Amino acid sequence: MSLIPRNFYLDDIFDDFEGPRVPRGPRVNDMKCDVYEKDGNYNIEMDIPGYEKKDIKIECEDGLLTITAEKSSEVNDEDEEKKYIRRERVYGKVSRSFSFSDIDDEAIKAEFKDGILKVVVPKSEKVDSKKVIEIQ
Repeated sequence: MSLIPRNFYLDDIFDDFEGPRVPRGPRVNDMKCDVYEKDGNYNIEMDIPGYEKKDIKIECEDGLLTITAEKSSEVNDEDEEKKYIRRERVYGKVSRSFSFSDIDDEAIKAEFKDGILKVVVPKSEKVDSKKVIEIQ
């Protein structure tokens, strides 16, 4: 039995340095990405380390592209005997959404390799939806 608290020596001082943590879940910043235009397409390059291709889902509805990664805890008989001192690898669901107004959602392509998801979102011809309303 120890009389000194576990975090007495400031061992957790940097835990919340990157921002608030969702209780017992992934950090808000776990899906860092770059979004850029190139060759008439929007491109998204997103870091999703620790996930496999089967854990990632991409959906597009009405110009809203949503990328979701979900990982469940894999507890087996051996894990029940472990006495964790600190557990930082989290399991759960993270999601990011991007809103586009001029995309061809039928031609979106994605590739996942080495923890990096690359999504190519082709632009469509922008239709001028501006309307002039006649005042009566």
